[in-house]
Amino acid sequence: LARLQQLIENCNPYFVAKLAIYARTQMHLRSVPIVLVVELGKIHKGDNLVSQTLYQVIQRADEITETLAYYQLANDRTGSKKLHHLSKQIQKGIAMAFTKFDEYQFAKYNRKTEVTLKDALFLTHPKPSTEGMQLLFNKIVNNTLATPYTWEVELSAVGQTKFESAQAKKMAVKAKWEELIDSDKLGYMALMRNLCNILNAGVGAHYVEKVAAYLSNKNAVLKSKQLPFRFLSAYIEVSALTSDYAPYILEALEKAVITSTQNLKGFNLDTKVLIASDVSGSMFKTISKKSKIACYDIGLVLSMLLQSKCKNVVTGIFGDIFKTYSLPKSTVLQNTIKLKQIEGKVGYATNGYKVLSYLIGKRMEVDKVMIFTDLQMWDSTNTAKHIETEWLRYKKTVAPEAKLYLFDLVGYGKVPLQVKKNGVYLIAGWSDKIFDVLEALENGKSVLSTIKATEINKKLSA
Repeated sequence: LARLQQLIENCNPYFVAKLAIYARTQMHLRSVPIVLVVELGKIHKGDNLVSQTLYQVIQRADEITETLAYYQLANDRTGSKKLHHLSKQIQKGIAMAFTKFDEYQFAKYNRKTEVTLKDALFLTHPKPSTEGMQLLFNKIVNNTLATPYTWEVELSAVGQTKFESAQAKKMAVKAKWEELIDSDKLGYMALMRNLCNILNAGVGAHYVEKVAAYLSNKNAVLKSKQLPFRFLSAYIEVSALTSDYAPYILEALEKAVITSTQNLKGFNLDTKVLIASDVSGSMFKTISKKSKIACYDIGLVLSMLLQSKCKNVVTGIFGDIFKTYSLPKSTVLQNTIKLKQIEGKVGYATNGYKVLSYLIGKRMEVDKVMIFTDLQMWDSTNTAKHIETEWLRYKKTVAPEAKLYLFDLVGYGKVPLQVKKNGVYLIAGWSDKIFDVLEALENGKSVLSTIKATEINKKLSA
């Protein structure tokens, strides 16, 4: 945060504004764009740049209150100070954002947080453009927003109802899930989280068909902005079910995850790629305390996504040794499960250099080597070889033009991207978006050009 604050002061304010919009709308980040705009508002005055940017950055109703919560923190408005004397441009941006949302969206995110929607309304005084919007604002003030029609609310109501028998309750749950599916108000992520509940409820074939069609719908997938591991998590859970419809849903998830990265660039038939995933012991650490997904899973999913896109590819896993596998391109998630099941066959060390030793031994010339790891890349057998020396040897003796991409899936506290000598790229953290950045670099461009082309407001874009 301190580094961001310093860099904002050193950069052109219009670039910072465009970066905030790009980070929210293209990279699908939520908190950092708010930080960028609020911090920019502390040092930039004289026009409506901050308010216009904030209007575009706020994409969900709860981001109104999150903006104000961060404003408190950033401006030391705690205790009795709270949010009095709100910055004019922040006030104006939030007021405009209030006009973006309907009653359902406000009701869904009307939570009892430190700063509420009611607080935000009183602080920013948004101007309603219609009588209906005024009535909506009145409902926020009077706490009379209609209870949102969400799966949580609907299933909770069923759970609180008394039934004559367990069978009657089961039928009610089944009917409620079928109603929710027919309502078309079950969001994409909510649907993925509840696939097991839906199948266990025994919904009819018609409803399973609707679920599968929505899961694999191109527009729905791209609009959902789901990270690849979400599909894997759903796939693992559905795979454990005994439902006759499970294979049908698994197929839909396969289609969805491939669609999610349909625009992956830089992997044509004339580009030969080697993809290697680390399966050492340290990779089994989960990505967060609440998640069941490990770095191991992230590495395999990303590598299998790449494998599905590459037309000329060698795929493998490494631990004590490196071992290659021929896998079908159409089954990203199934391939990931297969590799998870055979990880013990290569051991649990972190001998990443053996990926390069394999290429040298085979005299195999590739354009790109992509290694997914947590970057504990020492040689655990205590020999003189390690990944840097083997890479230089490979470049010198086999493929002078090759490039090495090392993905550190943990990556905390490190520079997100370092371009080293000899065609080496060190990437800290993970996202399917990183491939867009790499493609831009390889073509002599920069993601900066995309950010600079971001529209704020026609009057300000100059």
